[in-house]
Amino acid sequence: MSRHKCTKELYKAFLQASSVRYSGLALSEVSPSELSHDGISRWLKDKNFSPKDVWIKAKSLVDFEENCLLIADDSVLSKTSSKKIDLVNYQYSGNKHEVVAGIGLVNLLWHGCKQGQSIPVDYRIYDKDTDGKTKNDHFCDMLSLAKRRGIHPAAVVMDAWYSSLKNLKAIRDHGWVWVTTLRKNRKVNRDVSLETLDIPDEGLQVHLRGYGWITVFKFVAKNGRIDYVATNMKDPTCDDIKKIIKARWSIEVYHRELKQTCGIERCQARTGRAQRNHICLSIMAWLDKHLRRITEHLSLYQQDQRWNLKSH
Repeated sequence: MSRHKCTKELYKAFLQASSVRYSGLALSEVSPSELSHDGISRWLKDKNFSPKDVWIKAKSLVDFEENCLLIADDSVLSKTSSKKIDLVNYQYSGNKHEVVAGIGLVNLLWHGCKQGQSIPVDYRIYDKDTDGKTKNDHFCDMLSLAKRRGIHPAAVVMDAWYSSLKNLKAIRDHGWVWVTTLRKNRKVNRDVSLETLDIPDEGLQVHLRGYGWITVFKFVAKNGRIDYVATNMKDPTCDDIKKIIKARWSIEVYHRELKQTCGIERCQARTGRAQRNHICLSIMAWLDKHLRRITEHLSLYQQDQRWNLKSH
């Protein structure tokens, strides 16, 4: 039996380099240390990596003095072809527009408005059976922790899922501004739905029931999709909101890169601890690749191509 043990750096390097197979068996086949498949599985199950490890790595990339946004959103790590994996729940996937079996991941990105860099600073795994917390609970927990860590955003940005009165008030209690989409049937003024209002290009002040005065903008996409975007920002302009909406797209790009270049949803380990460790190491692998993107001006996909060329 091999005496060699897996390491965090080796596992991250494997996630960065592989583009097809992300299993412990695949790592054992390419490892220069003659690691056994079983040894890798035991290592992944026994370690205890957490969101704090991501923050320790990410905070050196965060400019605490720069005007920034905090962008929150969730993603489902698909496990539709897997059975008996801990943390898997049936939940709605915005990407697939249906309920799927997967692990829910709630993410928080720091977005520097000057350089346009987006850095993951926190995340939570949604598994109410484990901790009794909803996605909204995790969202509020991450914002409170971000404030204690010294992050002071120009705005917190999220989609309609996180636009509950409780969440909006929590952000306001931090002394922060929020920008969010609202569903078309959200009630404002005297029990009026947003979709019934005539909203000018410069926005419309409305009274959000249970909260107070806010400004709502209406954006119509080329395909006919209508988005209602609201904020408690003082005197917001349409251009202000458009820039923030554009910045919010970075979290969608982040989710896609995690899945396509770091194998975050490809782990087949059955235990929740192994899944948690794999998810954390995948995010840390993304941070390594992002740093290389900044220093060497190589996209994550170009880095994958170079790894593939070397392997051949």
